[in-house]
Amino acid sequence: MSFIAMNRFRILPGKEETFETIWKSRESRLKELKGFREFRLLKGPEGEGYTLYSSHVVWDSRDDFEAWTKSEQFRDAHRNAGNSGTKDVMAGPPQFEGFETVLHEA
Repeated sequence: MSFIAMNRFRILPGKEETFETIWKSRESRLKELKGFREFRLLKGPEGEGYTLYSSHVVWDSRDDFEAWTKSEQFRDAHRNAGNSGTKDVMAGPPQFEGFETVLHEA
């Protein structure tokens, strides 16, 4: 079964377009990795003082995800994480959540 890795981001009001542009303009190297299936950036509801976003990555297994976190591609993708461009749009750090698939219907 698959593994889903998600990060939740709380984005400051009025900064949503900037946040989306950061993601759209990044160089993704996920397709280079064994076990990568799919990436989505999801926009959720507005909360008190933020708009919720989630990055959602489907991997073949937890092992494939963990290999990604130790890869050159991961280091490249996160090289500018926490810089002023991202810090200025976020209401706090992202929150990671990882899930093992126990049931899948398609």
